[in-house]
Amino acid sequence: MPTRIRTLAPPAAPLLLASALLLLPGSRCATAQQPTAPQAQSQYPALPTEIPRPFIPATKDLRYTRTVVQIPMRDGTKLNTVIVIPKSIQHAGIILERTPYDADRFSTREREARDWALEAGYIHVFQDVRGKYGSQGDYIMNRYVRGPLNPTPVSDATDASDTIGWLVKNLPQSNGRVAVMGISYDGFEALMGLVHPNPALKAAVPENPMVDGWIGDDWFHNGAFREQGIPYIYSQEATRKGTQKWWTNYSDDYNMYLDAGNASAIADQHGMQQLGFWNKLVAHPSYDEFWQDQAVDKILAKEPLTVPTLLVAGEWDQEDIYGALAVYRALYAEPANRANLFLALGPWFHGQEATQGAHLGAINFGSDTSAYFVHRVLLPFLAQHLQENGPDAHLAHVNAFLTGPNQWEQLSKWPSCNGDCRIDRKPLYLYADHGLSFEPPPTPGGEAYDQYVSNPATPVPYRPRPVPPAETATWPEWLVGDQRPASARPDVETYETPVLTEPVTVSGRPQVHLVASTSGTDSDWVVKVIDVYPQQDTDEPEMSGYQLAVSMDIFRGRYRQNLSRPSPLPPNKPLLYSFFLPAVDHVFLPGHRMMVQIQSTWFPLYDRNPQTFVPNIFNAPASAYQEATQRIYCAPGQQTYITLPVAKRQESPSMAP
Repeated sequence: MPTRIRTLAPPAAPLLLASALLLLPGSRCATAQQPTAPQAQSQYPALPTEIPRPFIPATKDLRYTRTVVQIPMRDGTKLNTVIVIPKSIQHAGIILERTPYDADRFSTREREARDWALEAGYIHVFQDVRGKYGSQGDYIMNRYVRGPLNPTPVSDATDASDTIGWLVKNLPQSNGRVAVMGISYDGFEALMGLVHPNPALKAAVPENPMVDGWIGDDWFHNGAFREQGIPYIYSQEATRKGTQKWWTNYSDDYNMYLDAGNASAIADQHGMQQLGFWNKLVAHPSYDEFWQDQAVDKILAKEPLTVPTLLVAGEWDQEDIYGALAVYRALYAEPANRANLFLALGPWFHGQEATQGAHLGAINFGSDTSAYFVHRVLLPFLAQHLQENGPDAHLAHVNAFLTGPNQWEQLSKWPSCNGDCRIDRKPLYLYADHGLSFEPPPTPGGEAYDQYVSNPATPVPYRPRPVPPAETATWPEWLVGDQRPASARPDVETYETPVLTEPVTVSGRPQVHLVASTSGTDSDWVVKVIDVYPQQDTDEPEMSGYQLAVSMDIFRGRYRQNLSRPSPLPPNKPLLYSFFLPAVDHVFLPGHRMMVQIQSTWFPLYDRNPQTFVPNIFNAPASAYQEATQRIYCAPGQQTYITLPVAKRQESPSMAP
C-alpha cells in the first residue's frame, strides 16, 4: 500500500468571519464605497506573469529520454504508459512495472537519477493500471482474472500481456525480452503477468505481493479485519487520482476506532458506502468464493510456471507477509515448476529490499541486506534472463537471511538448512505455571489452565499509544516493536523458557495448537512467538531485556470449523484452534529466552471481536460487545503448544549408535 496522508478537519476561518462582519447592516465598514473588481484592476499597471507558456525543458545533458504513450488494450481501452530509455542503447531488455499509484510520479527525473534499472542499461516502463490516474477504463481493486468474478474479456493479466506485446513491437531499442516486477500491489501486478504469459516475458520479480486478502495479506488475517486499512481504501477508491485524503479529528487511532464502534460505523462517517470495494468487504466477511476465486496462489497453481520467477518476501512485512511464500509453496508443489522458481527471503519490512537494509527499528543486521539482495541476487537474475546470451547467474534457488547470527544462506528449497542438518517439527509446550518447554508438561497438581478477562472496551493496543495511523513514519517498524508493554497487561498470558544454553534455529512456519475456552460465543486469539534478549546484554546493551516478536498472528474463533461458514462457539468448552503463523528464519541464541504470548484483542490494527456471536461483525451492535473469560489449557490431553520447524544437526555415521 502507498504512503497515506492524514489531514485534520480545518478550523473555523477567522478571515471569513471578519468578511461577514463587514456586510452586517449598520456596520460602519459596510457603508464605505468599495470599488468593483474592474475598477480596482484599472488603478494598477499590469505585471507580466513569470511563468512561461509553455515551459520547454532543456534535456540535452539528461542521460535518459522519457516518453508518455497511450497503449491500446484488446478492448480498445488505452493505458497511460511512461517509457524511460537510457540514451544511446540498443538491444536492451525491458523492465515493466504496472501500478495504481501514478506512473508519472514513479518516473520523474528525480527517480531517474537513482534508478538502478536505468543505470544497469534497461528500459524502464511504468504504467497506470486500468481506471487509475492517466489510464482509461474502470478501476477494480486487484482486478480479477477472467472467470466467475470477471466475465469480461479483459483483466490485469490480459493488460500485462497486451502491454508487453506492444512494447517489444514498438520500441526499436529493445531486444524483445521483458521482465515484470513491482512491490505490494505492483507485486500483485507482476504475478498477473504470469497468468497465460506473453511469449516475450522472460522473467518476473514479484516483491511482497498482495496474494490472498482474506487469509493473511491486506484486508483480513484468518478472518479478523485489518481495521487500520480503512483510510487506504478511502484514498484509493474515492477518486481516480487519489486526491481525496482521509481526515480525522483524533491524534490517537486507538480512540478514533474505539469511539466509532464497529468498522462500518467509521466508514459510514466518511461516506464510504459510495465505494465499491468497501461494500464488497462488508458483504464478504468470510472466506467464500469471492475470496477463494481471486487467491493468486490458487490461480497460479493451475498452470505451469514457464517464466523464471524470483519471489521476494520480508520476514517482518507489516502488510503482505503471507503472499510471496504462499505462491512459493503453491508453485513448488509441482516438481516441473522448480527449475524456474527462486526465492529471496530477507529481514525486511514491506518493500525494504528497495531501500536501506542495515537495520529495522532497534534490530541491527550487521550489513546492508538490501544492497546484498540487489547486487548479489536481483541484478544477476535479471542479467541472465533479460540480456541476449546473458551470463549464468549461478543463483541458489533460495537466498535466505538467518537472523540472530545475521548471515545469508544459499539453499535448494524453503524451508531447509545448510550442512548436515534437517528440519524437524517440534512441539513447544505451554505450562500452566507460565513455563515453556520442548518437553511435555507434567500432570498438574492444581488447575490445568490459565485465564484472563478480555474486555472489548479496553482492547490490547498492538503498539504503544498514542497509536499513529498506518503508513506513517514508524508504521514499517511495528512488527519488531518491543512486546514488554503487552506482557505487563493482565489480559495477556505470557509463557517463557529458562535461559537457553544452546542455540535454537527455527526455519519455516510455526503452527499453533491452541486449546482454549471462552465464556462468550465468539473470540479472537492472538499468538506471538518472541525472542527475549538477556536482561543485561553485554553484546548489545541497548537491547537488554528486549522482547522481539519473530512471528505472530491472529485467528477469529468463529472460523474454527469452517473458514467459509462461521458458527458460534459453545461457552466455557475447551476447543482446539489450529492455524499457521508467518514464516521464521531465526536463531534464538544462548543466553536468550523463548516466549509465547496469547491475547484476544490486537487493536486497532484489527477490529474488535464482540465476543458475542453475530452474523456479521461489520454490523455488530454496541450491545454485542461483552467481556469474556478466556482460558488457555495446558494439561495432558488438552495440551496447548506451538509446533516449531527446528533445524536439527544430524549425527555423522561414525557417531551413530
